[in-house]
Amino acid sequence: MTAEVMAQEETQAAEVVVAVEPLKEEKVAEENVKPRESSVEASKPKMVEKSSSYKEESNYLSDLKEFERKALSELKSKLEEAILGNTLFEPKKEALLENEEKKNEGEEKEEEEEKKVDVEENDVSLWGVPLLPSKGAEGVDVVLLKFLRAREFKVNDAFEMLKKTLKWRKESKIDSAVDEDFGSDLASAAYMNGVDHEGHPVCYNIFGAFESEELYQKTFGTEEKRSEFLRWRCQLMEKGIQKLNLKPGGVSSLLQINDLKNSPGPSKLRVATKQTLAMLQDNYPEMVAKNIFINVPFWYYALNALLSPFLTQRTKSKFVVARPNKVTETLTKYVIPSHP
Repeated sequence: MTAEVMAQEETQAAEVVVAVEPLKEEKVAEENVKPRESSVEASKPKMVEKSSSYKEESNYLSDLKEFERKALSELKSKLEEAILGNTLFEPKKEALLENEEKKNEGEEKEEEEEKKVDVEENDVSLWGVPLLPSKGAEGVDVVLLKFLRAREFKVNDAFEMLKKTLKWRKESKIDSAVDEDFGSDLASAAYMNGVDHEGHPVCYNIFGAFESEELYQKTFGTEEKRSEFLRWRCQLMEKGIQKLNLKPGGVSSLLQINDLKNSPGPSKLRVATKQTLAMLQDNYPEMVAKNIFINVPFWYYALNALLSPFLTQRTKSKFVVARPNKVTETLTKYVIPSHP
């Protein structure tokens, strides 16, 4: 957090309207405010109202601006061509050369394998939504708009981002991560619990869990352990996305509450935090409606300054940092806190 941004702090009324600010600072030093258990957690959220206090951007075609509709149409055309041409996961020239070689060899076995690949390519999906536009899946516009918004509706940039995400998921076998067992050590470090006032599933990140040197070393002690932590974090994100309604008018993003009380210093968390932010920003665009930070220590601002260059302006615009005497008030604008 730079002094310039800190100087831009406005009145309390502005603390929720952070979408137009790089980062609203609301320093914190209060006790944790934990949510009340809710039976709503297991179910998908209801449709989000257009009049919500911090509504998601509309995914209805009728609500999009002309240039947004045009960008969406162009992206769908590119995606259709890539999927049908089997070039989504490899350069077009290489794909053509490979197909030509197979034809010249004339081996039936290879032709059968190629047909299997064709079927797999045509069935490509993301977060349970079939991506082949001609299939007409109800959620395809919602998913593609996330990539377009993350890249300011620059079609080529959004398409490249989508391809990289799909390639990463395929190579890392992200879909299978949901069912993997990572043990219970990290259960208190991050978890999904309930929904906010607008129906967004809430993800709590409790950085103080890593105050334990034993857990810290077990989680971040080596590069291999950090990689496993990132995969576990993917699992949590995927489970959260399963609670979303990726259809026009549906709640299609999460709310994250980050509690930094008793968190280890930046010298310990800098690498892991940078890797996690990069992974989430690059592969889960527009999946977080708000990132609320509470119990922020003094070093947070230095760490934020270091990480800021790696975050898009759109990502930073969703940060809300509660002031020392506004933690409870800020949280109650989003979730219902429990009382002892």
